[in-house]
Amino acid sequence: MEETAPSEPVHNASVVSKMSWLDRLLPLNILIVMVVGTLLGHYVPSAAPAINSGSIVGVSVPMLIGLLWMMYPVLCQVKFEKLSTIVREKSATRIIIFSLLVNVILAPLFMLCLAWATLPDLPHERAGIILVAVGRCIAMVLIWNNLAGGDAEWCAILVAVNAVVQLALFGPIAYFLTSVIGGGDNGMVSIWLVVRSVLVFLGVPLVLGAATRGVLRWVAGAKWYDEKFLPFIEPHAVIGLLYTILIMFILQGNSIIHDIPNALRTAVPLILYFPSVFSLTFIASLYILESPFHIAVTQSFTATGNNFELTIAVAVATYGIESKEAFASVVGSLIEVPVLLSLVYLSKWWENWYNTVLSRRKLQFESINLLRTKETEIVLPE
Repeated sequence: MEETAPSEPVHNASVVSKMSWLDRLLPLNILIVMVVGTLLGHYVPSAAPAINSGSIVGVSVPMLIGLLWMMYPVLCQVKFEKLSTIVREKSATRIIIFSLLVNVILAPLFMLCLAWATLPDLPHERAGIILVAVGRCIAMVLIWNNLAGGDAEWCAILVAVNAVVQLALFGPIAYFLTSVIGGGDNGMVSIWLVVRSVLVFLGVPLVLGAATRGVLRWVAGAKWYDEKFLPFIEPHAVIGLLYTILIMFILQGNSIIHDIPNALRTAVPLILYFPSVFSLTFIASLYILESPFHIAVTQSFTATGNNFELTIAVAVATYGIESKEAFASVVGSLIEVPVLLSLVYLSKWWENWYNTVLSRRKLQFESINLLRTKETEIVLPE
């Protein structure tokens, strides 16, 4: 038998080259917007009162516009129509239950432990960091999963499932972890404020996004929706996020300037959280659930990526736009983007390694079978 060498790792196109310019420059743009907002808030005293002159559901009108602006485009991308088809798959129940177990219970509890271990003396920043973990995958996880070669359909369905579950459970879980367990000043926050924030800033754009997707795909066709409408509306999520962060930092300008050390400390649990959750979820999915590699990648990114848009919205509506909780949620978005981008490269490296190992094992298996065949072969006399 002719022996074939193991297949060489596939050299994929640059991950960054597949991203839009807005996505590539998001960490830099966030930093620029934070600096500009801080300087405006510090040197233009009239800016903050003007922003806070009118409010709806406890949030200033400019901030309300920004929060809905960044959520709606993201939810227009969620493939709700895939739900009925994918859940019929044989392994669907196991995959969905595992995703919910990690997203709803394990990941938030892990962040709770990290937050208490690294920020024991900063209850407000700690609450904001915990909110980051409670807000589950919706926004850029679709991008990360696509760049890493995960399963696009399963990513869409897990995002849809988690979005619906968040609508019901985000409020109670956030209140329990930040107020009941956290105690202190956070115990004064009403659970209704958290639930109301979720209903407004996730429920409203969720309904609008699903309705937009259903109506436009029915009227104009799926091809037009995917090739024309989505490319048009997708950048608005990032623009809305940057606008929202600008408003927040205008209002927090003075407090931020005097609180830089705590801001750096707030980043510590986040830097530990993202790679840890990704790696543990990947190992569990691949070796315990025995999922295919591309499904393990999808599970890992949906477990690691967080809905920082919703987190910012809830933190602002619940604790106030000038709160340290809201500030911590912004730090979360700043840290998440570069860390998850690095995890995309890590997953591509793992894929090459995984395919190489599989090829070698296949070759060894074939060689062993050939050897056994020769040993048992009966040679007949001529």
